[in-house]
Amino acid sequence: MMRKPNVRELKSPTTWFWRSLFKPREVALPLTDPLHSDTPELRHAEIAAVYSGQRVAGDFYEFLRVGPSRMLFVLLDIAGLRADTRKILIAVQKTFRTLAPELLSGEDLNETTAMIELCYAMNLTILRGGVRSCPAFLGCYNEDLGTVCYANAGHTPGLLRDHSSIVELPATGLPLGLFSLSAAESRIVGLGPKSSMAVVSRGVVEAQCQTEEFGLAGVKHVMTTGAETATALSRGILEQVQDFMCKVPTHNDVTALTLLRGD
Repeated sequence: MMRKPNVRELKSPTTWFWRSLFKPREVALPLTDPLHSDTPELRHAEIAAVYSGQRVAGDFYEFLRVGPSRMLFVLLDIAGLRADTRKILIAVQKTFRTLAPELLSGEDLNETTAMIELCYAMNLTILRGGVRSCPAFLGCYNEDLGTVCYANAGHTPGLLRDHSSIVELPATGLPLGLFSLSAAESRIVGLGPKSSMAVVSRGVVEAQCQTEEFGLAGVKHVMTTGAETATALSRGILEQVQDFMCKVPTHNDVTALTLLRGD
C-alpha cells in the first residue's frame, strides 16, 4: 500500500528548507517564444499551470479563449527530449490555436463532436513529425454552465473534486501520435461551486521515494487541503512532490494544471 504523502505544516524547518531551494516556478519565457502561454481570466473561476524547474522533456500546456463563455486548455506529454520535440509542439500549438476557434466559438454547436475533431487534427499534426506517443488531456470549460467537455488521449487521469468526493477522469482513447485514425472520445462533467479539477503530468504520479510512488493518491490528498486559488493548488501539488522525494524532481518534467470554481 502506498504511503500517504506527509503534508507538513508550512512552518516546518524541513519543508521551508526544500521549498526555499526548489520553489516551483514558471520559468520566464520571452514573449516572442511561440510556446509561451498566458493564464486567462475566468468568470467565477481560476485556472493555472505550474511546472518545476527547467523543462527538459515534452510537457506542454496551452490556454485559449474561443468565445465569451468558452475557454480551452490542453496538457500534452510528448515522448522525447525538449530539443527533439520543440518543432512538433510548435506545430501542434498552431493547429490548436487555428482550429479550436473555428470548431468551438459558435453558439449552436456540439461540444463533444468539436472536441473529437480537434483531437483528431492534433493527432495528425503530431504524426507529420513521425510516430511519437503523446498522451494529451484537452478540456473546454464553459463559464456559463460550469461544465468541462474533455478528451483524455492516454493521459494520466484527470481528477474532479466536489464537497464530498474525488472522481477520476480516465483515458477515453489512445495517446496521440500513434495511429492516424485514432481519436479520443469526449465527455462532459460538471463543476459545482467550490469544485476543483487537476490534471498532472506523468512526472508527478511517477515521482518516487525509495520504492514508493507519489501517484494519484498524492494528488488527491493535496486537493483536500483547501487551496483557495488555482495557483495555490498547482503549487501545492508540486511542493508535495518535492517534499515526498526530498529533492528537486529531475526524473521528468513535472507539471500541474488546475481549475478552481468559486461560489
